[in-house]
Amino acid sequence: MLIVKMPLFSTRVLLLTSAEDLDCTPGFQQKVFHINQPAEFIEDQSILNLTFSDCKGNDKLRYEVSSPYFKVNSDGSLVALRNITAVGRTLFVHARTPHAEDMAELVIVGGKDVQGSLQDIFKFARTSPVPRQRRSIVVSPILIPENQRQPFPRDVGKVVDSDRPERSKFRLTGKGVDQEPKGIFRINENTGSVSVTRTLDREVIAIYQLFVETTDANGKTLEGPVPLEVIVIDQNDNRPIFREGPYIGHVMEGSPTGTTVMRMTAFDADDPATDNALLRYNIRQQTPDKPSPNMFYIDPEKGDIVTVVSPALLDRETLENPKYELIIEAQDMAGLDVGLTGTATATIMIDDKNDHSPKFTKKEFQATVEEGAVGVIVNLTVEDKDDPTTGAWRAAYTIINGNPGQSFEIHTNAQTNEGMLSVVKPLDYEISAFHTLLIKVENEDPLVPDVSYGPSSTATVHITVLDVNEGPVFYPDPMMVTRQENISVGSVLLTVNATDPDSLQHQTIRYSVYKDPAGWLNINPINGTVDTTAVLDRESPFVHNSVYTALFLAIDSGNPPATGTGTLLITLEDVNDNAPFIYPTVAEVCDDAKNLSVVILGASDKDLHPNTDPFKFEIHKQTVPDKVWKISKINNTHALVSLLQNLNKANYNLPIMVTDSGKPPMTNITDLRVQVCSCRNSKVDCNAAGALRFSLPSLLLLSLFSLACKLA
Repeated sequence: MLIVKMPLFSTRVLLLTSAEDLDCTPGFQQKVFHINQPAEFIEDQSILNLTFSDCKGNDKLRYEVSSPYFKVNSDGSLVALRNITAVGRTLFVHARTPHAEDMAELVIVGGKDVQGSLQDIFKFARTSPVPRQRRSIVVSPILIPENQRQPFPRDVGKVVDSDRPERSKFRLTGKGVDQEPKGIFRINENTGSVSVTRTLDREVIAIYQLFVETTDANGKTLEGPVPLEVIVIDQNDNRPIFREGPYIGHVMEGSPTGTTVMRMTAFDADDPATDNALLRYNIRQQTPDKPSPNMFYIDPEKGDIVTVVSPALLDRETLENPKYELIIEAQDMAGLDVGLTGTATATIMIDDKNDHSPKFTKKEFQATVEEGAVGVIVNLTVEDKDDPTTGAWRAAYTIINGNPGQSFEIHTNAQTNEGMLSVVKPLDYEISAFHTLLIKVENEDPLVPDVSYGPSSTATVHITVLDVNEGPVFYPDPMMVTRQENISVGSVLLTVNATDPDSLQHQTIRYSVYKDPAGWLNINPINGTVDTTAVLDRESPFVHNSVYTALFLAIDSGNPPATGTGTLLITLEDVNDNAPFIYPTVAEVCDDAKNLSVVILGASDKDLHPNTDPFKFEIHKQTVPDKVWKISKINNTHALVSLLQNLNKANYNLPIMVTDSGKPPMTNITDLRVQVCSCRNSKVDCNAAGALRFSLPSLLLLSLFSLACKLA
């Protein structure tokens, strides 16, 4: 049968002794204790005494127990932390100083298997030997502290097999042996001694799952494989770390004592089931330390930061600085002096609440403004002790009286918090020379219940309107008249009327022409009578849509004088004063053309209906025998000129007379130049007839295109 004996460490004690200490053996003086399971372990009652010596005076001696329900006092006494009825079958006590460490085993006689005694503290997979039925190899976990120092390799266990056949060998496999990370453990194939080759780190790998088997000389497995767990025992080699910063908390001023501000939690990479990762928190420093050096308290276990001063002291307006910085320390080993520490800075902002109403710096404000002007006339100043970055400080102004015509508006300057009072509708000195406004100021945020707006939150603004020499005003404006074009020169169109708004001043008004694009008008400077100086022409380029526009000035006798501008719109009625004209005035035809159509003529007139179409087209006179030319009406605006017979190649001038429909009508006679060309073999020769070279089809197409444009 194979039996695996598992010493707690390679030599059961880490020896760091000098030659002078050879007469002292470091470690526990007794390695195994047997304790009868009582009905109940009583809290703080000594169970047994352990004796440990590192041969150097036991400086900084620390004990660790595999069960969270027990502890070992500094004098070596094992006590329960509370009343316990069931513990398990085995406890382990680990002692350590800077010079030595050792492990003692406590066997509970009559104890029952309790899940988690060693597993809870060291995260062991199992805490007692696991027998294998009908097998010779029996193994128990191997316990190895992390961070062991040289020398290496060192034995950590040994496999003993009294029934092992001769020349058989032990073989060890698994992660840490022949699998990555390779070479950490090895076994003496002849003696069965298991050794570790280098320092272990529990935070990298906490448990190694290995397998032990025996083989013959040829490597054939005789027995096994049997699982073998190597469990790395945690050491306190990791400091607490605050990983979630920056830590910024806010608390409202005047908050009750005990108000939670924020939570600070740190991380410790050590075994969370041991005191190595059991953290305690405290405040190392508070800046500033006024009005109290202890403004806040931190729960040592949870890390909650709470206020500890009275609400009256937590007043943002009286604090030297509304921002506090706390140096928070986290210490493992439940806060013992031997624990490792880590620190972080917590920034706590004392937030403002609207506990101060805004107040005007003066009860009354004065302002002056010229009549007719607009814009800001005065800035109203207020004081507010609240935080300038919040709605508790930002002011909102309202005009509550004296603004029936809505001539004034008030807005807040976002940088200064001042109220900018503006004139938005021009004021009239002659109507009112003085205005009195009542203004109130409030905050954007509502006040707290015990604070209200008082008399200082209202102010009066006295506004004086300064008289300004205003320009005369035409009435009506614009002025409109309707006249026929071509009225006689010197005709009176109208008499303009301008009045001076400065009714309290006695001023005279003179008139003048400001803009008269065509130069048609004149105005009497004294009485404002407007007459014509030239013939009005509706077809003038200065007339748009039959309307002619002119501007006049009215100038008062003030010092300096003021000017007003008036607009005159003259609507011109049409008179038949434009004769119609034809287009085109040149045509071309072949001397042997079978189609004797020459050209389609169109007519146009600058006048308006009824002084335009329908037009009448006629041939005024012919220089060739009768019945050579013919003109036929197509519609109200177009006619067709054609030949009754072919003509010889030459140039012909045909007088066309066109008459409009006005009363009386107007007639225009225009010569139509017709070129008769030689058209042979698709070539058109008009040299003898003139310079134009258009074929008859092209000429007809051009004429039809002109007709279409006219009809459109």
